[in-house]
Amino acid sequence: MSDLLEMREISKIYGNGIYANRLVNFSIRDGEIHALVGENGAGKSTLMKILFGLEKPSNGEILLQGKPQYFHSPQDAMAVGIGMVHQHFMLVESLTVTENIILGCEPIKGGFIDYKTARDKVREFAERYDMKIDPAKPVRELSVGVKQKVEIVKALYRGAKILILDEPTAVLTPQETTELFSQLKNLKEKGYTVIFISHKLREVKEISDRISIMRRGELVKTVNTSEVSEKEISELMVGSGYSSDLHKSKSNPKETYLSVKDLQYIDGNNQPLVNGISFSVRGGEIVGIAGVEGNGQDELIQMITGLLTPSGGGIRMFGRNTSGKGIKFLRNLGMSYIPSDRMTMGVSSSMSIEENLITTKLQKPILYNRLKLMKKANINKLSAELVKEYLIKCSSPQTEVGMLSGGNIQKVVVAREFTQENTKLIIAEQPTRGIDVGAAKFIHEKLIALRDSGYAVLLVSADLEELYKLSDSILVIYNGQLSAYIQDPGTVSETELGHYMLGVNRQSAEEIGGAYHEELIDHEK
Repeated sequence: MSDLLEMREISKIYGNGIYANRLVNFSIRDGEIHALVGENGAGKSTLMKILFGLEKPSNGEILLQGKPQYFHSPQDAMAVGIGMVHQHFMLVESLTVTENIILGCEPIKGGFIDYKTARDKVREFAERYDMKIDPAKPVRELSVGVKQKVEIVKALYRGAKILILDEPTAVLTPQETTELFSQLKNLKEKGYTVIFISHKLREVKEISDRISIMRRGELVKTVNTSEVSEKEISELMVGSGYSSDLHKSKSNPKETYLSVKDLQYIDGNNQPLVNGISFSVRGGEIVGIAGVEGNGQDELIQMITGLLTPSGGGIRMFGRNTSGKGIKFLRNLGMSYIPSDRMTMGVSSSMSIEENLITTKLQKPILYNRLKLMKKANINKLSAELVKEYLIKCSSPQTEVGMLSGGNIQKVVVAREFTQENTKLIIAEQPTRGIDVGAAKFIHEKLIALRDSGYAVLLVSADLEELYKLSDSILVIYNGQLSAYIQDPGTVSETELGHYMLGVNRQSAEEIGGAYHEELIDHEK
């Protein structure tokens, strides 16, 4: 089969002399699903940005059906049939499905936008590709899975024949993932070509025809999916010493460090986004929270970490009432927090790795001299130790955080939070989202080690495989309430868990009530 598109000897060098891509030769065939995998910082995102016109290559060329292409913007790429669905959707929440899809290429009749023709055309596209969407519905009312369908239809509406999907299953339930794969296979049968970027190797094996593996800016190998195992893919990505196995013993929970009782949050529209949730987390256990995004877990974590004030109910940490308390108060009590959005809330991207690492350690006496001035030598020593221990890939601790890959930025956040003074409770929100298998395993091992040393961990993740690997018990949240408390995750299938996440099934009040444990300590002052 001949190549539909070729990227020949593509290199991308940034101003600091760092290669993001080095002489990459990447090609795709007409009508295939081609997976692109690699560690964070391997160069796959940069390569796809070049293909979609978001970045210009330092050298190399792109050929489509043998003809050279020059993309100065995404509009140039879309003009020749290349579309991209980003991990973070590019939709306007206040507009309808139709308005989002036609934005920038609206049909005109008599000098005005012809909304009837637009809706009919959107409905036709959705039915043709088995995408169940309501053209008239506002995007803000859609689930994450349906929003993704809107993004795909938007690309197809604009004439895409090559579709780039960046981490498309990161926020989907098992049922939504199955549906997406069915739709991608349908597109393939109709002659479309899909580039599927993912860190989930099991899914890569299931959906792709071929796999291209990148490492350190170079394309290591392209293989037929049927001829390679998950382990072999991992070894090509991160080296032959990689193993996905995690050593995790049975938990031994002790005192209650976090308790949430009848918690409520009502928004400005008088809508209860969190409605009567009760649970607790004890030292020596990892409690996972599963749920489709937008079902109240964001607000729940924001209340626990002091970013929102509850409308009702209570939160206690280490026996103290913490409802409405600020993040500094909670940190002083012994809470650490890994936020889901590392760039907005996790780091200051314009500051150095060192500066980001010490922001929660400014009270450490060892960092100051007798005159209360900071000792540069001690700060350098501490940051160098953390960079080494947490395997942060950088030229030095003085490197600006914004210059790092996503996985290494996440390691900076994790290194800071896991080594905060007096920590005994960790709130880990999407701790490995969008990072590679090697970095994810490193973070998983650290969380398990902390649990084993007596820490309490509350883990929020859209990755069900991660929840199953790490959690000693799982809470499922749907429509602002707990729909299930899974005491032994090994006894519940992903399909059954997905039904609880979608609200198809719900446990009894007595079963859900088992998630709350009375406090065994009282540190109230």
